[in-house]
Amino acid sequence: MESKEIRESGIKVWNSFKNVMPVLTGVLLLVALFVKIVPKEIFAGLFTGNAVIDPFVGAVFGSILAGNPINSYIIGGELLRNGVSLFAVTAFIVAWVTVGVIQFPAESMMLGKRFAAVRNLTSFILCIIIAVVTVFSLGLFTW
Repeated sequence: MESKEIRESGIKVWNSFKNVMPVLTGVLLLVALFVKIVPKEIFAGLFTGNAVIDPFVGAVFGSILAGNPINSYIIGGELLRNGVSLFAVTAFIVAWVTVGVIQFPAESMMLGKRFAAVRNLTSFILCIIIAVVTVFSLGLFTW
C-alpha cells in the first residue's frame, strides 16, 4: 500500500471518528442521566436474575427502544454495572438491533403487514432464546 493510500485511509478514519463522537457523547450523557434519575431499586424490581423473566423484560425494552448496535453496547454496559442480569442485557441488545416496534409502520408499508409482523415476532422470540443460550454457554466455559 502506498503512503498516499495510507494517509487517505487515515483521514477517512479520522472523519468517521469525528462524526461518531457527538452521537456517542450524547448517548453517554443520556445514559448517565437515566442512571442517576432512576433508582437502583427499580432495576432490582424489574430484573430479578430469573432466566425466564429477565430475557423477556430485556427484549421488551430493546424492542421499544430500537437503535444501532454501538449505542446498545454502551447502554448494556451501564445496565450490567447497575446490577441488571446478563440475561436481560443480552436480550436487550439483540432486540435493540433486530426487533423494530418503532419502525414497524414503515416496514409494514414497504414489505407488507404480515411479513413485518412475522419477522418482528420471530426476532423477539429468538432474541430471548439467544440470550438464554448465550448466558448458559458462557457459564459452561467458566468451569
